Amino acid sequence: MRMKAEKELLITRMEGQVMSFLLNGSRAVEIHCDPEEKNVPLGNIYIGRVQRIVKNIGAAFVEILPGTVCYLAMSELKEPIYTKKGTSPLLQEGDELLVQVLREGIKTKAPAVTTNLTFFGKYALLTTGERRIAASSKLPQAERERLVKAAGRFEKGSSADTLHVCEQRVESDAQRSYGWVLRTNAGDAAPEALWHDMERLRAQYEDLMRRVPYRTGRSCVLSQPGAFVKRLQDLRGTEVDRIQTDDANLFDQLKNYLEQNQPEDLEKLFFYEDHMLPLVKCYALERHLSEALSERVWLKSGGYLVIQPTEALTVIDVNTGKCAAGKRREETFFRINQEAAREAARQIRLRNLSGIILIDFINHEQPEHDQALLSLLDAELCRDPIRTVLVDMTRLSLVEITRQKRERPLAESITKT
Repeated sequence: MRMKAEKELLITRMEGQVMSFLLNGSRAVEIHCDPEEKNVPLGNIYIGRVQRIVKNIGAAFVEILPGTVCYLAMSELKEPIYTKKGTSPLLQEGDELLVQVLREGIKTKAPAVTTNLTFFGKYALLTTGERRIAASSKLPQAERERLVKAAGRFEKGSSADTLHVCEQRVESDAQRSYGWVLRTNAGDAAPEALWHDMERLRAQYEDLMRRVPYRTGRSCVLSQPGAFVKRLQDLRGTEVDRIQTDDANLFDQLKNYLEQNQPEDLEKLFFYEDHMLPLVKCYALERHLSEALSERVWLKSGGYLVIQPTEALTVIDVNTGKCAAGKRREETFFRINQEAAREAARQIRLRNLSGIILIDFINHEQPEHDQALLSLLDAELCRDPIRTVLVDMTRLSLVEITRQKRERPLAESITKT
């Protein structure tokens, strides 16, 4: 059996579903459950046909496949790319335009789409909704400025001496029909790797624009790889040392994707084959999953968290549990809250919680402890690759957090499949 790496991404099948586990040592950082087939995969691009417009909610309903209708907010109607347009300059029934799936269908809500098309790379995103070059806000200001300049050199072709695939062109933001967003991952990339990624995305965009005039409405024009494959784009080079799967079909999909899109990560991919000790047992994946679905999470101090998702928000309650406060009551509560803040940030990412999250910490008597706790929690939340914002502490001493929604929470994805 191969020795375990410190940081591993494990992908396997459990009960007919593809499960992905991102482990840091003995602790799970992320767990995802993906059915192998989805009717409307995130990121797919379609030629949608406007079925009806509902002005009082500021939205249109667009049919992307026969019988599959999606919600398009009018606020998402930015520089739409039409393949068939009626006489009115405004959006109208019967129009056909390019849309991209922005959010999965949730319970009774239809999937959401946008006309702001995004092409995903490991280091960069090409987007039709903006024409400027921007960088991730998670990066330091100096790093953002460096990356924007590097991307600007790519657009102007001055990188061609270093990277021959770059074409000689000079385009201003106004002349380009798309913009760039440089991801947090780009901070770890050499300029050549960033430029290769941008060139691949530009070629993909231009190929799509050449093909769509010849395609019919209500059809898919760009399919994204499986969700478990696409997550490889989100991993920073320092976040994973090894990628392992014990399924030959999944291994082939991962290998093909890495060869074409992220060759620098191909050497991290391994096929696990030990019939005496399956991957699920070797890494105790069932235990990791069970703990990520449990309502109660114990802390080393003896305290514990109670995590309760509701229809409108998620509540995390911090309790002293088995921890005896003794005479140093304030210091004990502060210590439990500090541990709870680190664990709450981990659980939010692990369970893929989103929307409004409220954390009810143990009350402090000293205001400086509240400020120190908020600073600690904010630093922990910044580790999350998905945009997570610590709003503030309310008058009732509840800490309010918002986290961007991309997929269903882990508990719901397990239940729904």
